[in-house]
Amino acid sequence: MADKRKRRRADADSDDESARLPFKNRLKPDSAIISILETLTEATKSASTSKTLTLSDLNLASTCREVTDLTLSSVQTEIQALAISLAKSILAGNGFSFSVPSRAATNQLYVPELDRIVLKDKTSVRPYASVSTVRKTTITARILSLIHQLSLKNIHVTKRDLFYTDVKLFQDQTQSDAVLDDVSCILGCTRSSLNVVAAEKGVVVGRLIFSDNGDMIDCTKMGMGGKAIPPNIDRVGDMSSDALFILLVEKDAAYMRLAEDRFYNRFPCIIVTAKGQPDVATRLFLRKMKMELKLPVLALVDSDPYGLKILSVYGSGSKNMSYDSANLTTPDIKWLGVRPSDLDKYKIPEQCRLPMTEQDIKTGKDLLEEDFVKKNPGWVEELNIMVKSKQKAEIQALSTFGFQYLSEVYLPLKLQQQDWL
Repeated sequence: MADKRKRRRADADSDDESARLPFKNRLKPDSAIISILETLTEATKSASTSKTLTLSDLNLASTCREVTDLTLSSVQTEIQALAISLAKSILAGNGFSFSVPSRAATNQLYVPELDRIVLKDKTSVRPYASVSTVRKTTITARILSLIHQLSLKNIHVTKRDLFYTDVKLFQDQTQSDAVLDDVSCILGCTRSSLNVVAAEKGVVVGRLIFSDNGDMIDCTKMGMGGKAIPPNIDRVGDMSSDALFILLVEKDAAYMRLAEDRFYNRFPCIIVTAKGQPDVATRLFLRKMKMELKLPVLALVDSDPYGLKILSVYGSGSKNMSYDSANLTTPDIKWLGVRPSDLDKYKIPEQCRLPMTEQDIKTGKDLLEEDFVKKNPGWVEELNIMVKSKQKAEIQALSTFGFQYLSEVYLPLKLQQQDWL
C-alpha cells in the first residue's frame, strides 16, 4: 500500500511539473542534444573551408566601395595628402570642398551572393563656400584634424571624447558621429583604423579564452556579469574554445538568466550580447569568434520586428555602416528564437503577448520588402505570421512558466529539435 501511495505521489508530482513546465517531458538526455550540436559544429567547420567571396569576385569592385584596415602611418598619409589637395585648390582660387561617398538609402545595395549590404559608388560634394554645407564642411575638417592628432600620438579615444573636444561646433554628438563615418569613407579605412571607439557595451561569458592587450581572459571565470567586450578589437587575440556554438542574445535580462544558470556548462557554448542595438565592438568581436573558431552562431531575439532587425544587422549589416560591412557582418547566423510561430507552439498565454502598434506593423511589412529577408523563405513565413496575428512577445514572456524555463526547457528543446532558420 505504501509503495502504491509513493508511486501515486510521484506520478502526481510528475504531472504537476509537466503542467508548470510545458514540453519538459519531451526533452532527451543532455548527451543526445550535445551529439546533435556536435554534428552542427562539424558541418559548420567543413563549410568554413570554402573561400569567402569578395566584391572583386563578383565584378562589383568598380561600382561599389569598401573600406579596409589601415595602419596609423597610412591614415596620416591619407589625411596629409587630402590636406595638400585642399590647399592647392584654395591657392588656385577655387576654394575647397570634400568629395563624400553618399551613405543614403538610395546608394545601398544588397548583394545576395555575399548576403550583406554594400555601399555603391555615388558621391556628393560638400563645399565650404555654401550656406547649406559650410557648417558640416567645417565639422569634417575639424574631425580630420583630430584624427590626425590621434594617429600621431597613437592613442585611442571614445566618440564621446571626440564630441567634447569642440561642443560648440558639433552641438550634438549625433553630428560628430555621422561625420566620423563620413571621414572613414573619405579616407577609405575602417572606423577602428581612426583610433576612435565606442564606450564598452557588449559582454561575453562562457567557454572562451582570449587575450586582451596581453592579459589572458577565461570567460568561464568572469562571474554572472561576464567580460566586457573590448572596444578596440586590435587588443583581442589568441582565441580558443571547446564550445559547440555561439549563442547571440538580444537582451541583457535573458543573458543574465543564462549566465546565472551556467547554461554554457550544460551545453558548451559562448554567450554574447550587445544589450539591445548592436554596437561596432560587439559586431567585430562576434565576427572574429565566428571566423577564428569556426562555430555556428544561433540567435535569441524578441518576437517582434525590431528583434529581426537587430539579427539582420549582425548578419547582413546596417545601412548606416554599409561601407564597412565586410568587417562588421557575421555570415550564416541562424534564427533560433523567439519566433512568432513559437507563441502558439509553446502555448504562451495571451496575457504575456503584446499587441503590435501601427508602427510595429509598418516595420514588419517594410522588412518583408527587404531583399535579405526575401532570400530566406522561413523568415518571410515567420514575419507574415507576426504581421497577420498583430502580436509580439519578448523573450521574458517564457518566464510565465518559471524564471528558468528559458534555460531548462525552451532552449534545450529548440537545440534538440534543430529548430532554427
